Amino acid sequence: MQNEYSVVAEELAKTFGDFTAVDHVSFQIRTGEIFGFLGPNGSGKTTTIRMLLGLLSPTEGTGTVLGYDIVKQSEKIRKRIGYMSQQFSLYNDLTVSENLNFYGGTYGVGGQRLRERKQYILEMANLKGREREMTKNLSGGWKQRLALGTAILHEPEMLFLDEPTAGVDPISRRAFWDLLYELSHQGTTIFVTTHYLDEAEHCQSLAFIHLGRIVARGTPQEIKETIMKGEVMEIDCADPDVALSTLRDSSLFDEVALYGALIHVVGQDLETHRSTIGQLLREQALEVRSMDIIAPSLEDVFISSIKEEDRKVREEKAS
Repeated sequence: MQNEYSVVAEELAKTFGDFTAVDHVSFQIRTGEIFGFLGPNGSGKTTTIRMLLGLLSPTEGTGTVLGYDIVKQSEKIRKRIGYMSQQFSLYNDLTVSENLNFYGGTYGVGGQRLRERKQYILEMANLKGREREMTKNLSGGWKQRLALGTAILHEPEMLFLDEPTAGVDPISRRAFWDLLYELSHQGTTIFVTTHYLDEAEHCQSLAFIHLGRIVARGTPQEIKETIMKGEVMEIDCADPDVALSTLRDSSLFDEVALYGALIHVVGQDLETHRSTIGQLLREQALEVRSMDIIAPSLEDVFISSIKEEDRKVREEKAS
């Protein structure tokens, strides 16, 4: 079990007074995979990471990371993992090389090994030639790569990345994920939190968390095929903003959302509503170019799962 899974969480919960930040979550992460932990801000992602790293004691439940108990053996865990926070944790008044030297000292990496690791990281992150550049002068994408480099200086078996691409441009995000794939292929287990649904497609397995609870788990394909409640109709029409308001005001559907210039309608037996949808849009003088039932995207499933969890919470409070 310990070799097959880098992380095992069983009914982990964390409360702060009357507030429940994490509500009995359970999941496993296979060794060497990229695991995506998705949820809105305040959903419990960071609190879960902090419990797994031994920075917070769980109120209930148990967990292991790399075979070590998260409460009793947290020091051993932290020596064998790398962590990258949302703020990158770099020293802006140090150069690229000085940041790597500092974190090398923190992790006990020195001498020839530090020189070799710095060389690898500079090449991997495409920072060769920027060793003497002040970190404060780096763009967001370069800082992101440097922060990843400091997190892997000591060759950790597992990486915890908390919203690592927040505020980074799309090209830099793509380059960053290429680096994560490379590390994963080398056997590093990666736990990454994100609220970018397109990034979730890059993960081998996922868990959606909302209001501190796991609302969906599985591979991206499994989640799209088995979790979605209802069908998705994609509508291409004139003036999608007006169409969005019109369809939402009808209260006929579980969800109506804008996807670029297209509209996704979620509901049961949508074919039976095709003529009604057409009529509603024509009444607003909107040209309808196409209406097709499509396979749900991860974003469709994510929104549907969150709404279903909200419904359950309302029912629990009412009972």
